[in-house]
Amino acid sequence: MGWKSRRRKGNQTVPRLPTWKLGEGVPVVRPDRRDVLVSASIGPAGELVTLWSAGKDEAALRSVTTQPGWATFPDPTAARPVAARVSRQAGDTVDVTPLAGLTLAHPSVQPLPQGRVLVVGARCRWRTDGPDRNAVIYGSDGRIEAQATLGDGIEHVFTTTSGEVWVGYFDEGVYGNYGWGDANAAPPMGTSGLVRFTPQLEPAWRFPSHVNNEWGAIDDCYALNVTDDAVWTCYYTDFPVVQIRGDSVTGWRNEVDGARALVVSGTRVGLLGGYGPQRDRLVVGELAGQAMRVIGEYRLVLPKGGPLPAHATAIGRGAVLHVVTANYWYQLSLEDVTGQ
Repeated sequence: MGWKSRRRKGNQTVPRLPTWKLGEGVPVVRPDRRDVLVSASIGPAGELVTLWSAGKDEAALRSVTTQPGWATFPDPTAARPVAARVSRQAGDTVDVTPLAGLTLAHPSVQPLPQGRVLVVGARCRWRTDGPDRNAVIYGSDGRIEAQATLGDGIEHVFTTTSGEVWVGYFDEGVYGNYGWGDANAAPPMGTSGLVRFTPQLEPAWRFPSHVNNEWGAIDDCYALNVTDDAVWTCYYTDFPVVQIRGDSVTGWRNEVDGARALVVSGTRVGLLGGYGPQRDRLVVGELAGQAMRVIGEYRLVLPKGGPLPAHATAIGRGAVLHVVTANYWYQLSLEDVTGQ
């Protein structure tokens, strides 16, 4: 769809792998039975955070522009304002925040303290009179409290319990598009590939990318796992497994390409995903010295053995891998896979 320019590393050989079945999922609760799921994520307490709209409004929130020929590009803003709903689901508790007149396209959602909600659009245009404000904080009553610019090319958004915001960028957000980085324009906000913002949405820390960093630059932040104690990422080009703790960076070499989600428990790491038919590959590794050693490799499947749906969302938070489909929320602890 012209969404991201992905590059693959070499030819991919797909071995026949043993399967690992997800446990029984929890039904995803719709605020209204007619709602459709627009996006899903996981909050800092492990809660499911989802954005919903009426079926007739979904296309507006996924607005794209098709240029002459074949190229299709996602728009920064919705085709029209949409009435949406954010749901936070934890156990049997479901809280819903109505959002009137949502205008951000391709949105991600995360919870904030005091029942507030952060909504971030993936794309953002640079304009001479000021860039798009593609981040909106809503109060628990659904009223807008603040707006800010987090930049273009946003791949991941995760908040912490204190309200800090971590943003990972894909390649267009790193190298520039939609006006960013052009002559007489600002450099991309995502140049470093990973940025921590304050609860007031001000940049507070940037990954030491494209400078003196032995683990290399983030060209595309493929996988990101945020907890209150540490942040983990695995990124293009060479896919090192990297930990950020107290703004210090530690890394391990890794030979597993293309993972889209990662989970961590002690010295064990789980990487889910890969290119093409490897999208459901789950690799478990041990961090030792300066490298990750593979100790297990599986194909992740649904509880009855069926394949993961093509549009399932996979998110790592701490040691738990969350897989969200249109109807179910599955959770897999890395300890269950490693036996530790």
